[in-house]
Amino acid sequence: MGDDGWEDKRDMSRVALINGGKGDLAQAIAHVLKEKGWGVIHTPGKDELDVRDEDGVRKYFGRIERLDLFIHNAGFIRDHAFLNLNCEDWDAVMAVHLRGGFLCVREALKIMMRQEEGGHVLLIGSNSARSGSFGQSNYAAAKAGLIGLGQAIAREYGQRNVRCNVVLPGYLETKMNRHLRAEIVEAIRRQHVLGRFTTIEESARMIAALAESQHISGQIFQLDSRINPWT
Repeated sequence: MGDDGWEDKRDMSRVALINGGKGDLAQAIAHVLKEKGWGVIHTPGKDELDVRDEDGVRKYFGRIERLDLFIHNAGFIRDHAFLNLNCEDWDAVMAVHLRGGFLCVREALKIMMRQEEGGHVLLIGSNSARSGSFGQSNYAAAKAGLIGLGQAIAREYGQRNVRCNVVLPGYLETKMNRHLRAEIVEAIRRQHVLGRFTTIEESARMIAALAESQHISGQIFQLDSRINPWT
């Protein structure tokens, strides 16, 4: 990787960008994509690309000549019971997940629509969007917003051969979750019919496989063994 955070691209015909690049999942996805021959621009985190900053996002994407895959992975949590949640915590989570998704996808789409081949946008969601996890009303609302955003993009830009899907990777044992108490983690584990969590590596492989799909758009993919009721 160069001093400016941009990696050498192995295959200029297939270029991917993953934001939130310091995260465990982003690093795993980048590794699998590179094994598959993708050229990966792996953003190291908000120091290089603050997804909340409209001008900064525009300038960052303005350096990119080709983009076949964009993965909106940036995110963090500020968990509180609803009545203990303040506006700062609400706005901070919304700004990264939802505003950041809007700003980055908007710029990614401009690049993809210049290409005859179109492109693929993957939004990293969460099962919290479906379940409304306790203490995560801000996070759940933001991730639910990404589902709506993803399906609207899929509907609007399908005729331009731009696909958009939302991936719910499942509970992953990452840096973001290491603060959770053992009893909370165990309660989440009991929701899984297999009695175990998916792994970062398996989620990355599934996301990379979906990234290469050509005929799937507007869908939500859950990558664990929790079963949600039909609604």
